[in-house]
Amino acid sequence: MTSAIRSLDQPAPAGARSRGAGLLLPLFAATLFLSAFLLFAVQPMFTKMVLPALGGTPAVWSVAMVFFQSLLLAGYLYAHWLVRRVPFRVAAALHGVLMVGAVAAMPIVLAAGWGRPPAEGQALWLLGLFATSVGLPFFAVAGNGPLLQAWFARSGHPAADNPYALYAASNLGSFAALLAYPAAFEPLLALRDQSRAWMIGFLVLAAMIAACAVLTGRREPAAALPARARAEARPTWRSRLAWIALSFVPSGLLVSVTAHIATDVASAPLLWVVPLALFLLTFVLAFRDRPPVGDALLTRLQVGGTALACLALVTPSWGLAAGLGLHLGLFFVTTMVCHAALYRSRPPASRLTEFYLCMSLGGVLGGIACTLVAPQVFSSVVEYPVLLVLALACRPGFFADLRAAGAREAGRTLARCAVAVAACAGLALLLDVLAATRLMLVAAFALMLTLTWSRPRLLAPVALVLLLLIVVFPKSHAVRLAHRSFFGVHQVADTQDGRFRVLVHGTTVHGAVRLRNEDGTPATGRPEPLTYYVPDGAYAGAVGAVRAARGGTLPAVGVIGLGAGLLACYAAPGEAWTFLEIDPVIAAIARNPEHFQFLSACAPAAPIVLGDGRLTLADQPGGLSLLVLDAFSSDAIPTHLLTREALGLYFAKLDPRGALVLNITNRHLDVRRILARTAAEHGLVTYVLKEAIDEPVERRMRYRTTIAAVAREPAHLGALASGGVWQRIEPDPAVAPWTDDYSNLLQAIADHALRE
Repeated sequence: MTSAIRSLDQPAPAGARSRGAGLLLPLFAATLFLSAFLLFAVQPMFTKMVLPALGGTPAVWSVAMVFFQSLLLAGYLYAHWLVRRVPFRVAAALHGVLMVGAVAAMPIVLAAGWGRPPAEGQALWLLGLFATSVGLPFFAVAGNGPLLQAWFARSGHPAADNPYALYAASNLGSFAALLAYPAAFEPLLALRDQSRAWMIGFLVLAAMIAACAVLTGRREPAAALPARARAEARPTWRSRLAWIALSFVPSGLLVSVTAHIATDVASAPLLWVVPLALFLLTFVLAFRDRPPVGDALLTRLQVGGTALACLALVTPSWGLAAGLGLHLGLFFVTTMVCHAALYRSRPPASRLTEFYLCMSLGGVLGGIACTLVAPQVFSSVVEYPVLLVLALACRPGFFADLRAAGAREAGRTLARCAVAVAACAGLALLLDVLAATRLMLVAAFALMLTLTWSRPRLLAPVALVLLLLIVVFPKSHAVRLAHRSFFGVHQVADTQDGRFRVLVHGTTVHGAVRLRNEDGTPATGRPEPLTYYVPDGAYAGAVGAVRAARGGTLPAVGVIGLGAGLLACYAAPGEAWTFLEIDPVIAAIARNPEHFQFLSACAPAAPIVLGDGRLTLADQPGGLSLLVLDAFSSDAIPTHLLTREALGLYFAKLDPRGALVLNITNRHLDVRRILARTAAEHGLVTYVLKEAIDEPVERRMRYRTTIAAVAREPAHLGALASGGVWQRIEPDPAVAPWTDDYSNLLQAIADHALRE
């Protein structure tokens, strides 16, 4: 590539320029498409590589987000420096050297010599692992978007004055990678093959970038862009702050709407793909001179959608389809408003890289605020309604209308806001705000919001009051505790009839205890396991069968996943049970007898080991007679706990007659065939019972459960394997086993769809 750059600054004859013009735009568009495709494909690929080695700890996901967003910002800063400070010929040569150096760091694998993370300073350790493993290749791709658009701006092409249109090609590439990874790469290729394919794509990209550099250098003298830049006005700080803010809001909304949907609407696999796909699509639609939807219609849809969303936040009775449609539709419209405003405020092409640098900075700040800061500050997904209200200020002419009103009208607007805030505070103190009162107030102000859509001076105080009604006033007095961690929102709440107390994570109940009997008298004595753990259910049957096969006792038992601690009441006298729990918030809830008494009443001496179950189990002594896997992220078992390597670890910790019992209950996935096929890799047998009960949940808080039992021999499972309701799952050669190098979530989704 570098050898082709020597003649970049030598203008070609006019005939050569006209012959190259027809190929220039398609070449740049294709190069930007491939660059963005590789950029989005490497992120899930490498994060998936890291999980088996480091576990599903919050540090892995949060550090991955911070690393990739920060390196993307660094790439944009690098592109800005090349375009603004370095002559074109030198800049092209430097970028060629960077691409060659990145090839030397491939294929992408976990860097050797890093071992296990330390007990302290884990985040810095992880950043070092990411940097040494994937840092250089990712950085080499990160700056291509603004850099190639800046090159096109100096190419002399008829469309060079508006290179921003090429941003659509870049986002289409990101969109394609987003869809192709779970649909094609993950199901068809092992991680090592994905890494090789990515390397081949990178080599093709390097060749295409070299061609772009050669054609650009031949079509215009090197001094043209710097001269044009000097002649144009430098963007003001107000413009830069506006670019940052208009990027901050949709980036934060991307994270918060995904968290809200997964927490309060539906916890479904690959659900995060939909908001991100809509986010990228808005760039494609908004970064053009003629957007498909006008500002007036977008503004009305945004204000009306915000009012409905605020109402939905206090009325949880919305159905799945209506809830998803409302929140995803509003996210799309709001992001369109912000990105359309960004495009309208774009600077001349000579200032393009500075524009994208500010956009990237805003995106990084929005992601960090909602991914790292918000979970530490708020006990629920409060940032979602906050950003929805902030986004109303991104509409066209909002601040211009406020400025045009003058100082007196601005003072009146502030006074209205102050009165509204004081009224809300007083109402909260005087009425203690019953749920019905809150609902009526939210409905009233939501209606007012829709009526003031064209008058920002009235819309601002109304939106502020609406936000306070949602954020400050409690949803329900039945919620005893709401706590948020990197793993989601945990709530301890009493049911409306006061008979049960439940632990809810996201949209899934993770345990319950009876408070009152059916006749209304207080429940006393040893707490009874409910939900998935009822004494006459599949879970109890599996543990009981293994215990009977061992002569009536289980000397050493390990449990991955604590929940509310219901499994502690399965422990018999003389048995040593150890719980492995990743989330310290869950451990604190389960230990507190004011919330749940399972641990304190049934196994008060049982130790709780904090950390990812797979990593902490590796440090535990062997000789277990039973291992129970009851770990869930909201509604799904983490993938790295179901691989061939994970099963190998489990049975290395079990004694020769030991058994593994797994809770594989799920609303969207069926892993029975996958589990049986993976277990067969170790010569293990798999039995499954999927309960079919007609009993209403309200009667005794019992849920249908799917339990699997895995052992070296059927005899180790006792009566469970002797026929009856438990079904032996024979391994299907057509189903690929899951490994640390390969998993196919779509297979589990398809199996669930076929069986339902």
